[in-house]
Amino acid sequence: MTTARQIHLVRRPNGKPVAQDFALVEAPVADAGEGEIQVTALLMSVDPYMRPRLDADQALDAPLLGGGIGRVVQSKNPKFKEGDLVRHGAGFREVFVSDGRGVSVLHPDPDLPLTVYMHALGGTGITAYGGLLETGALKDGEQVMISTAAGAVGSVAAQIAKLKGCYVVGTTGSDDKVAWLRDEVGLDAVINYKTQPLAEAVKAATPKGIDVYFENVGGAHLDAALPRMNVRGRIPVCGMISTYNGDGEGVKNLFNLIYGRVRMEGFVASDFPHLNQAFLADMTGWLKAGKIKYQETVLDGFERAPEGLIGLFEGKNTGKMLIHIAD
Repeated sequence: MTTARQIHLVRRPNGKPVAQDFALVEAPVADAGEGEIQVTALLMSVDPYMRPRLDADQALDAPLLGGGIGRVVQSKNPKFKEGDLVRHGAGFREVFVSDGRGVSVLHPDPDLPLTVYMHALGGTGITAYGGLLETGALKDGEQVMISTAAGAVGSVAAQIAKLKGCYVVGTTGSDDKVAWLRDEVGLDAVINYKTQPLAEAVKAATPKGIDVYFENVGGAHLDAALPRMNVRGRIPVCGMISTYNGDGEGVKNLFNLIYGRVRMEGFVASDFPHLNQAFLADMTGWLKAGKIKYQETVLDGFERAPEGLIGLFEGKNTGKMLIHIAD
């Protein structure tokens, strides 16, 4: 028996989370028993979807829900051997014991950094891939708009659309991100929603309308996109981050769904297990060929997980927000 640190939620946030909503706790960790493994954390993922869970299914005084990559350090389970790298959803715990459910062995490509398996080749990647190609039913050469196009999901969705020969408009919240999306990623138009009038900018950037709007924000972004949707357009709804802290903006233009015969559909990453093989092959090839670019914000230290989550709602991340714990 040893002890290891955990990140606990100790009170429900009132609006945007603050540091006092969380606590760093030492907790006992047992050795692996029969059929079990003990895993030490290497990387943890911080994602916007975590915020709504703090109001609902995240228990108080318990490890923060979340996923990551770890290394098996003890194994009494024949499906795992010591030294295996694994993906897990065991939450924000430095060390944990598992019977193997919800844990899968990871075989990373030696030519790619391990961190990409937390975004482009991980949950955010399959979210972008499935949301755009299946839920959004993207066709080659269509007109596409992506909100928060410099984020972990949005940047992958935008680049997949470009690989499919589409005209792609992205929105983001800083001039640095605008420059990256325009100059490095190669989007056709990029809007800084903090400095430009959003509805007018979206109209000017979409002279041929929008066939697929990949929604990550909601509120004013959705209101700006709706009048520009082409007949039989699709709006795959990945997220609505503008609403997560309880201060969402109203939407006035939903009536455009009616006569435009626009389909608006939510989705989650777990909807796409049947796409996983194709996704891994495509994304690995694109990354190794330099066709998918990415950015990471990596905070060193397990104790910085709350800082990372709070930072998502302050625009402090560029690309995927990760917590580095060990190598």
